[in-house]
Amino acid sequence: MFFKLFLAFTLIPVAEIYLIIKLGGFLGAFNTVAIILLTGFAGAALARMQGMETMLRVRHSLQQGLVPAEEMVDALLIFMAGIVLLTPGFITDITGLLLLFPPSRFHIKRFLRLKFDQWHRNGSIQYHNLP
Repeated sequence: MFFKLFLAFTLIPVAEIYLIIKLGGFLGAFNTVAIILLTGFAGAALARMQGMETMLRVRHSLQQGLVPAEEMVDALLIFMAGIVLLTPGFITDITGLLLLFPPSRFHIKRFLRLKFDQWHRNGSIQYHNLP
């Protein structure tokens, strides 16, 4: 796990810097910086809007006496998207926008659910029902 995190925290910034330099040479420095700032601000605004909408869905589920599990996973993914969008770079911006886009978020949630079920079957994680 440590090795995977190490690779992620070293290779992603290197790839981001490489891509920014290449696109900066193609588009120009001003346009490249403008695109990075624009995607950051637009993504943050979109994350804020979707986050507030998700919290309203959480509140609605709780008022109906339902467990808002799906909404909480959405909230976590939207939060992660906001963090990733604040990191300058094109790769992180694309990742953040994919996390904000509901159809792609659906597939990410489905993948996470399959992994969670696999971990549970293997005994990697355990959970217990509350009384």
